[in-house]
Amino acid sequence: MARPTSTCVLINRGGGSVADEDAARRDVERALSRAGFDPKIEMVDGPAVAERARAFAERGERLVIVGGGDGTLSAAAGALAGSDTALGVLPLGTRNHFARDLAIPLEIDEAAELIAAGRIAQVDIAEMNGRAFINNSVIGLYPLLVLDRESQQDRLGRSKTLAMAVAALRTLARFNRERLTLAVNDEKARLDTPLLFVGNNRYRLALPRSGRRETLDAGELCVMVMRKKTRAGFLAAMARALIGRARPDDLVAIEDVERLRVTAHGALAVSLDGETVEAVPPLDYRIRRRALRVVAPQPATSQAT
Repeated sequence: MARPTSTCVLINRGGGSVADEDAARRDVERALSRAGFDPKIEMVDGPAVAERARAFAERGERLVIVGGGDGTLSAAAGALAGSDTALGVLPLGTRNHFARDLAIPLEIDEAAELIAAGRIAQVDIAEMNGRAFINNSVIGLYPLLVLDRESQQDRLGRSKTLAMAVAALRTLARFNRERLTLAVNDEKARLDTPLLFVGNNRYRLALPRSGRRETLDAGELCVMVMRKKTRAGFLAAMARALIGRARPDDLVAIEDVERLRVTAHGALAVSLDGETVEAVPPLDYRIRRRALRVVAPQPATSQAT
């Protein structure tokens, strides 16, 4: 892929590491200029990322560089999926799971050099009711906890730490099992679970690469359910997951999933790449095989252009 003389760049001004908007702009402009680009930088609010990325794709841009965290990249990926426009990733978030799993450098200068190298990988994205996610979606206690915490912060002005502590206690106090019906590739199964995890491709549960993905182009959803029945069992399983020592029966995997339908009574709290939303069932998950063109250093799944 030839280096463009002028390159569209979107930076989420609310991204995890964008504390100083002017400094972030200068750092990105410096790194991309050194890599050979003439960057045209737009500092945008998170909700505008998808709209601007879609506009660039519709006018035929070959490359859009996006700076932000996983939520920002997820919005851009959903807008660019299915187009000929490639996504260049500048990891400016707090955790940067998508960049990490694609082996994209987390240092901005190295990421810019990678984009300049121009190796294109075609990777999968997942969707829930048409809304894209690049990492994972979770239904159960965790999204409920986040909604409670955010509500306290908005209504009562509580600090994040205090609101999280209160939310955790209240969530555990009302602990119960979500009654979900899952249709996996059109085959139905009913189960009770406090946690349903849906990932874009398979996540590892064992050390030393717990929580990582080996590939993002296998064309499958990673579906796991937690079968713990008590508060104590749930807490123990979560603690083991945090330290990378999950037991085989903590999360039970459902294999070879390309489509998943989730039904339940009433709205569900759903986490999509860390953003919690309220969604009304049925929830239809699917994998879109190699729908996204992204600049990444994975020779096994990439093609130089």
